[in-house]
Amino acid sequence: MKGADAYIVLPSMTGSPELRIFSGSAHRQLARDIAAYLGMTLGDATVTSFPDGETFVKINDNVRGRDVFIVQPTCPPSNQNIMELLIMVDAARRASADRITAVIPFFGYARQDRKDQPRVPITAKLVANIMVAAGVDRVLTMDLHAQQLQGFFDIPVDHLYALPVMVDYLHRKNISNLVVVSPDVGGVKMASAYAEALGAGLAIVVKRRKSATEVDALHIIGEVEGKNVLIIDDITETAGTLTSAAKILRTQNVGDIYAGVSHAVLTDLAVQRLEGSEIKELITTDSVPVRQGSGDRVRVLSVAELLGEGIRRIHGGESVSSLFRLKQQPTQTSAS
Repeated sequence: MKGADAYIVLPSMTGSPELRIFSGSAHRQLARDIAAYLGMTLGDATVTSFPDGETFVKINDNVRGRDVFIVQPTCPPSNQNIMELLIMVDAARRASADRITAVIPFFGYARQDRKDQPRVPITAKLVANIMVAAGVDRVLTMDLHAQQLQGFFDIPVDHLYALPVMVDYLHRKNISNLVVVSPDVGGVKMASAYAEALGAGLAIVVKRRKSATEVDALHIIGEVEGKNVLIIDDITETAGTLTSAAKILRTQNVGDIYAGVSHAVLTDLAVQRLEGSEIKELITTDSVPVRQGSGDRVRVLSVAELLGEGIRRIHGGESVSSLFRLKQQPTQTSAS
């Protein structure tokens, strides 16, 4: 695949390297939207596969001395997309790029972050090591499964959150009498941040995982009866956690049930489960390409502006911490 032949250089600080943004094949539309936010077009790169499946990359623009950002979520097919990113990084490094930042909206293998049983790898750390070895100088990512993954990299990591984008949308929906629900104990911190931002209550569903695709929700901690609920999680693939939580919440005489996830890596099973679930709307972002035919219940919000602003500030040597601040919203009083 080839990018646009033309590009516009983003105005930058005097003496700083010029900015170039390139995209792998994982999520080219998001990369285009990021570039558009910055008033640019994507850099020209050829990313193709040989007949035997090997990846070929050629960067057609001059990147010598440039500040290069490569947009590539490592979503399924994860191995292919990770390898493609590594090859693009190597190509940019050998072309004498001044700095290479990997923009990874969704970081694959993030859930393999510890040894939870004997003789298993810590694959998230392995992937981090490989990226550094390939020549990545900096990482820009969003809503890691566990924040301590930042420490797996021996290079700077800028960790953004989808919360401002999601909360802005939820404020506009104007849902009354809302409780934010964590679908498991591990997600309490994230759910608590949403509850505080929305001025809502907080509850927890205690679950037991039966297998990689099946989850049993056991009981609820917190007051949810008669309230609208928002289930918050960082990622869903099979929607087992979300739909089992929604099922037990329905037994508590709740109102409307919404779900919000940063990364919706939806499988066929997930779509099937969502269609037959109690969830009124699944709110997610375009950190990964949301599959066609996901149904009317899935609402996709763009994080292109968030990531684009992160790129602009990294390039300009500015702080990205202000991107965590929420827009001021009026008090929510009416029902959606």
